[in-house]
Amino acid sequence: MTELTCLEICAGAGGQSLGLEQAGFSHVAAVEIDSDACETLRLNRDHWNVVEADVHHFDGRPFKGEVDLLAGGVPCPPFSIAGKRLGADDERDLFPQALRLVREIEPAAVMLENVKGLSTARFAGYRDQIKSVLDELGYVSDWQVLNASEFGVPQLRPRFILVALRPDAYEHFRWPNPVKSPPTVGQTLEPLMAADGWAGAKNWAKAANGIGPTLVGGSRKHGGPDLGPTRAREGWLRLGVNGKTLADAPPSADDPIDLIPKLTVPMAAAIQGFPADWKFFGRKTASYRQIGNAFPPPVAKAVGVEIERAIKAARQASVTTRRKALKAV
Repeated sequence: MTELTCLEICAGAGGQSLGLEQAGFSHVAAVEIDSDACETLRLNRDHWNVVEADVHHFDGRPFKGEVDLLAGGVPCPPFSIAGKRLGADDERDLFPQALRLVREIEPAAVMLENVKGLSTARFAGYRDQIKSVLDELGYVSDWQVLNASEFGVPQLRPRFILVALRPDAYEHFRWPNPVKSPPTVGQTLEPLMAADGWAGAKNWAKAANGIGPTLVGGSRKHGGPDLGPTRAREGWLRLGVNGKTLADAPPSADDPIDLIPKLTVPMAAAIQGFPADWKFFGRKTASYRQIGNAFPPPVAKAVGVEIERAIKAARQASVTTRRKALKAV
């Protein structure tokens, strides 16, 4: 069978994009409004069709019949427990736009991810509305909370994921099983902490023997080069990390062995599950904002693999049925 295609909205710095590529999907378009994130996508994948646009103004009709999977990490503020929790009343809620694109594009499958807050009872009615629309459009859908730590990422980072497929494909779909215990923060970052000769790297890594709190990237208006709100920074401090700001470089040979180090941009990317060769466009704060808002690639890959398997299984079953029907004539 040929490689499946995907169109992604709110693509950000490419966490979900990369994971879906690793799962076997080829991008027909990656739509993103943030100029820095668009440059990051182009920097890493110059063959992708990166569309710098507001999803509100993106027309999906030219892509009808060309897309197997419509995916996206729709903005989380409307459903964030840390925010005002306005839900559907928040202008930043892009689920209506995602559903519009489902109508226009008619993909074989849909995958949308959001924060865990959307899974709470407060938003049950809103989830039912989304499911009802997808039912009307001919999809069977399900929601699931997946923790990034269950897929080898050294932070908890729970994400609430919606998957919708045509009925013939949905019967083959299974949510991915946890793959392995995640490496600790120390195991993940020791090589980066030791890169400039810091003598304390090995002992620091032994002490940083847990997974990290969820990284928070913030927005252009409210983001900064820190690792999140007070509670998150306290969690990082327990792992021996100064989360008040980011460093420009790893600790050096001149730093004391008992230093409480800060994370660099590459370290934050490693905590998020990005490979070492994935580059980020922009200065430190802009790069960290992209990283902190990303969907960890290993999680996107795990779900993408199951969606690809389900679609291909349904198509193979259809081919087999047609062949049997021809033989019976």
